[in-house]
Amino acid sequence: MNIKKYLRVYSHFNYSSFSIELEYKINLLIDLLTSILGLVGSVFLLSIFFLNTNKIGGWSFSQALIIQGIYTILNGVTNTWFSPNLTEIVKYIREGTFDYVLIKPIDSQFWISFKRVSPTGLIEVILGLFVLIYSLYINNISFNFATLFLLILTLFCSILILYSLWFLISTTTIWFVKTWNATEVLRSFLYIGRFPMNSFSFSLRIFFSTVIPITFITTIPSEVLLGLSPAWKIFLEILVSAIFLIISRKFWKYALRFYTSASS
Repeated sequence: MNIKKYLRVYSHFNYSSFSIELEYKINLLIDLLTSILGLVGSVFLLSIFFLNTNKIGGWSFSQALIIQGIYTILNGVTNTWFSPNLTEIVKYIREGTFDYVLIKPIDSQFWISFKRVSPTGLIEVILGLFVLIYSLYINNISFNFATLFLLILTLFCSILILYSLWFLISTTTIWFVKTWNATEVLRSFLYIGRFPMNSFSFSLRIFFSTVIPITFITTIPSEVLLGLSPAWKIFLEILVSAIFLIISRKFWKYALRFYTSASS
C-alpha cells in the first residue's frame, strides 16, 4: 500500500468536506449550541442516578464523569467519520454509483469509510476533552506520560471497535438495502456506554463484553485514567479491537463477491 498516496487522497477528502461545511457558517454555531445542550442534558441525566446514593457500581459521580467525557469524544468521532460515510453505502448501491467506487484506483473500503468528514462532529470531540480534563481535576488524578500513552492506546482501540461494528452492519447493505434500523439499534446500545458497566447485572455485563463490546469502548479507557485497569484488560482490548477489525475487513471482501453491478 502506498501510504503517501492514501494520505494525499485523504487530505483532499478533508479539504472538500470542510469547504462544503464552511459555506454555511451559521450551521457551525447551531451545531455548537446543540452539542453543548446535548452534553448538559447527558450530565444532568447522569446526576439524577446519584441523587440518592454516592456510588453506583463502585463509581462516584466525579468518576462517572470520566466515562461521560470518553463517551462524548467517541460519539464525536462517530459523527465526524463513521456516520457521514457508512450510511452512504445504501445510496451507492441503490443508485448504482457503487460501480464507480469499485473501479477507482484506490481501496474501496478506504474510499467508503473516509470520503466525507463532518467537522461539526469535532465539536463533540472538543467538548469531550474539556469534560475529561475537568474530571481529571476534580478526581485529583496525577497525569503522566505512561497514563497518557495507555489512554491514547485504549481510545484508539475503542475507535477501531466502533468502526468495525459500524462497518459490519453497513456491509450487510449489499444483501439488505435498508440497514438504517440496525445502525440505530447499535447507537442505542452504545448510549449505554455512558454509564459504569459495574452498575448493570452480571448477565448484561457479559453481553456488553462479548456480543457488543461496550465495556471495552468506554469503561476500560476510564479505568486507565483512574489507575483501576489491570494489564490483562488493556491487552484484551487490543486483542478484541484487532479481531473486530480483521473480521470487518474479511467480511467486506466476502460481501463484494455478492455485489451485482448496476450495469450487469
